[in-house]
Amino acid sequence: MSRPDSFHVYDTTLRDGAQREGISYSVADKLKVAQLLDDYGVGFIEGGWPGALPKDTEFFARAASELSLKNAQLVAFGATRKAGVDVRSDSQVKALLDSGAPVITLVAKSDVRHVFEALKTTLDENEAMVRDTVAYLVEQGRRVFVDMEHFFDGYAHDPDYGVRLLIAAAEAGADVGVLCDTNGGMLPSGIARVVADVAQRSGVRLGIHCQDDTGCAVANSVAAVEAGATHVQCTANGYGERTGNADLFVVVPNLQLKLGIECLPPGHLAETMRISHAIAEIANIAPHTHQPYAGVSSFAHKAGLHASALRVNAELYNHIDPAQVGNDQRVLVTEMAGRASVELKGKELGYDLSGNPELLSRVVDRVKELEAKGWTFEAADASFELLLRGEQDPVRFFDVESWRTIVEQAADGNVSSEATVKVHANGERIIATAEGNGPVNALDQALRKALIQLFPELSKLSLTDYKVRILEGVTGTDAVTRVLVGTTDGKQEWTTVGVHENVIAASWQALADAIAYGLLRGGPTV
Repeated sequence: MSRPDSFHVYDTTLRDGAQREGISYSVADKLKVAQLLDDYGVGFIEGGWPGALPKDTEFFARAASELSLKNAQLVAFGATRKAGVDVRSDSQVKALLDSGAPVITLVAKSDVRHVFEALKTTLDENEAMVRDTVAYLVEQGRRVFVDMEHFFDGYAHDPDYGVRLLIAAAEAGADVGVLCDTNGGMLPSGIARVVADVAQRSGVRLGIHCQDDTGCAVANSVAAVEAGATHVQCTANGYGERTGNADLFVVVPNLQLKLGIECLPPGHLAETMRISHAIAEIANIAPHTHQPYAGVSSFAHKAGLHASALRVNAELYNHIDPAQVGNDQRVLVTEMAGRASVELKGKELGYDLSGNPELLSRVVDRVKELEAKGWTFEAADASFELLLRGEQDPVRFFDVESWRTIVEQAADGNVSSEATVKVHANGERIIATAEGNGPVNALDQALRKALIQLFPELSKLSLTDYKVRILEGVTGTDAVTRVLVGTTDGKQEWTTVGVHENVIAASWQALADAIAYGLLRGGPTV
């Protein structure tokens, strides 16, 4: 599709973002991420460095037939010609052309110290390397951007050479000169000052690329745009080397919602949370719960004072409507909860408590009583809903008579776990025994085995997460433990909680709640 060229959102998740420790994208992963970024509506997707990395060369070859981009153009990243080498015979420049990418981003040394010490060449030859490579690529029909590496550190040492290089690149045909805070050491005030000065002195269209070593990559990117940059480089979820890069899913909402810059096609901003989490899954990194805009806690309110105001007007404690970025407002039920918090949380879960002040008081008191003993409901909505139902309209799918586990180590060192549960359901007393790869897994298997004949829908349930935390106050083996269990039926996920001095007992509480919640919406009760 045709899109305005007045402002660029340029994503480098597949190149710079892939340098994050712990990330290793396959070519198939890169293709999936690229499609998601295009769905989000970014203008440019930097696919990698063809010729330097075989995986990136393969990515561009496969992208030609396997990607169907509607909003973005693919970008190949690479270096200028080598010192003393004719640009037409430089193998890396040839690889950039062979990638078939319509846009090429060149990296150039803009700090005189790097020119002398890393490239071991002269300032004039470095400038000629930029001019020759840009002009040749433009002659071959490519659009060219130039990343001015270490620009801000270089500017502090010599404020003129980087500007000279920007002008040379523009005169050779480059569309954008990108000022890179490669070491990530800048603060917003310094970024704004340098960008404004360079824009005035060079007359070149400027971009910004920020690392997050001071924790200011997002703020620095916004400051650069306010100072005149019209091209901003980011990575999904801020992935990148060391502490990361400017986060695409924070920079874009800030620019669009706070500065009024239309970064994405209409309606695409609402995909922020979905695409952020989808890319996190591909990277095999848990989504950041407190990430601005896209995090599940971004619009989660805990204090009772907040809840009282939210009940009157949600805008009083939300800086935007969460739906604008595809997120939801949540009210957390904790020991800090007042009546308003519980009432709002009940409404969120489909229960109207406004006309029943006695019930509201009982639930509030019960929450505070349990949380004083170590329970937490802010991350366990399912257990809170079961508590609420227990106070309002008790429903039981099964009653537990007893359970036990046996862990045995054989002479050969092999450890086995077995569990037996006795439950009453649908007028029957059922005893079931099962083995597992640990006592908790064995209990889970035994409980399902006992109930699945009566509730065949349990076959769809599976555990997705299991967390154990030792609570403060008591140390050693006498400590109280809190267990959180994540469960899914393939359509939705829920979390339940258990607390006990015995970790197996705490786990059982969370497991039993998980099964009960899975059955809550339908089926017979005892």
